Order: sequence, then C-alpha cells, then structure tokens
Amino acid sequence: MEAYTVIKKIHMNCPLCDTIHEVEERKRLAAVTIKGEAVTYEERFYFCANGDGEEHEFESGSMTNENLLHARNAYRIKHGLLTSGEIVAIRENYGLSQVDLAKLLGWGEATISRYESKAIQEEAYDTMLRLMKDNPLQALEFLKKNGDKFPDLKRLEIRSRIVEKLDSYGKEFLTRQALEGEYANFEELSDSNGFVRLDIDKIEAVISYFAERVSNLFKVKLMKMLWYADALSYKNRGRAMTGLVYRHEPMGALPVGHYSLMNLEKLNVQEELSYSYEPMLHIYPCEQADYSVISEWEKEILEKVIEKFKSFKAKEIVDYMHEEKAYKETDAGSVIPFCLAQEIREF
Repeated sequence: MEAYTVIKKIHMNCPLCDTIHEVEERKRLAAVTIKGEAVTYEERFYFCANGDGEEHEFESGSMTNENLLHARNAYRIKHGLLTSGEIVAIRENYGLSQVDLAKLLGWGEATISRYESKAIQEEAYDTMLRLMKDNPLQALEFLKKNGDKFPDLKRLEIRSRIVEKLDSYGKEFLTRQALEGEYANFEELSDSNGFVRLDIDKIEAVISYFAERVSNLFKVKLMKMLWYADALSYKNRGRAMTGLVYRHEPMGALPVGHYSLMNLEKLNVQEELSYSYEPMLHIYPCEQADYSVISEWEKEILEKVIEKFKSFKAKEIVDYMHEEKAYKETDAGSVIPFCLAQEIREF
C-alpha cells in the first residue's frame, strides 16, 4: 500500500543517518495478519530522505506500540468486539482501576491491563464487558457476586459509583432498548448491517459530529448523511461505521428504527416549525457527545460526507441519493445491501 499522508515535519536525531534534520511523520493504510486473518489498519512512521539505499522509514518505540494497538483494534472491529479504547471508557465511566474492573468481573488482576494494551479478548469476555457497559444494574450484580474480592471500604466506594450511574440510567436505558429491539433481526454480521453490529454510542457521536459542522441539520438530511457515511466506510474499508440497517423509502435510505433513533438520550433534537408550519426535527450538537469512539479514519470519512453535503437542502440530497445504484437496484421497503455501496459515486 503505497499511498500515504504527511502528518507533520519535525527536527529530530534521525537513527538512519545519525544526524539532526527534518523528517516527515507519515500515515498510511497497512495490512497485517492477526490470528491467521488479514486486517487493514492505519500505520504511522517516520520518513528520512537521507536514508541509505532503500532504508528510509523507521518508527519510535511508542509509535510501534501504537501501530500494534491499531492493528488489534482493526481485528476487533472486524469481529464486532470492543476496542481497547472502548474498554478503557467502560472502566473510566465507573471510576475503576484496571485491577478493580478485573476483580469486579471475577477475572485475573492483569486481564484488563492486557485487553487495554496487548491481548484481544474472547467473545465471552467481550459479552461480560458489554453487559456492564450498557447496564449499571448488571455492574451492581457483578459487585454482589464478586464483592468479597475487595476490602469493605473499597467495595462501598465502588457501589456508590455504580449507584450514581443508576440515577441517569432510566430514560437512556429505555430509549436504547427500544432501538436495540428493532435490530433484533440484525444481530448477525451481514451485508445488511455492513458487517458491524449496532453501535449506539457511535451513532450518537456521529450525529453530534455532523451537527457541529453542518448548520440547519434536519432529520431528512441527517438520515442520508448517515447512509453515505456508512456506505463510504464500507466502500473504503469493507465494513460500515454505525451498524445501522437502511431501507429503500420514498425519501431515500432510511435507517430501521429511525423514530427510536431520534429519541436517544445523548442527542440534542428540537422540534421546530417550518415556514409552512409543519413540525421539523432540528439536530444540534450535544454537550455530552463522546467523540473518542470515532476513530481518525472514521473522522476522515465523516469530513468527506460533510464537505459534499453541508450546503445541500433536504430535497437536493434526496434527489442525489435517488440516483445511486444502491437505491435504484433495490425494491421499495427492502433493505439496501451494503455490497451495492461499492458503486457509490465518487466524492
């Protein structure tokens, strides 16, 4: 994979030519085999124009570790597993150390440390982490089961933190459950969901990301931008971004469960009257948005979608989507398969 992007230029003591000069920090897509399977990830490296022969590239120790982490996370995403960053977020959400979270789940003390830096978790372990991520009631159950692993004061401290999460849990839980219920038939990785399971955290973050950069973002336009983000992700990386499933509707691609989607707790949606006095849903940025769940390559895709459609009116983006092969070759009401995203028009 020859293509690369220059991130920045810095002066440093170059180990290739043993002089202090300007080198380029670059990034590119690279391929590696993990557990017998090829995955593509974003690799960072330094380039020295003065290198001897064919030796022009090198990495720092921290860069190597970061590249390995990106590769493992690419494998995780491909298989619907939590990334290392998502595991960190679960732990930090409850204010737990790596050892505390491992004990709470009944695992060895070093297990979480390994999952956040080196090892890829098995699916059974991933399921337990997801239970805790989405449901503080489940975290409380884990504490009841494994509370004897903590000193009394520590156990009470952890319980207090979990109870704090329960206070804001009710509405968010119900809205998430409603959307997840509509995706009960799409849990398996397939061409319908772009080989990505429904990721509500990412959906909320992507929508707020769009709203920060697109003025007057209303529901019709947002739905099409979501499809283009997922379709472009699938075309470039072989998998979608959000796990949403889209149907062929008169207004273009529309996600399954779009009514429940607009009621998610971490979205800032306001009902406003149009010039014709018809109610419209206006999407604003959300102060609670967690953009850490969006990777750098996903942000690049979102920026392309924003650049293309930020000035489009609702009718313009609907008409544009109607000309896509993915729309023309599917029947009304049917799921739009992501394999047709390979034919998406160039941005």
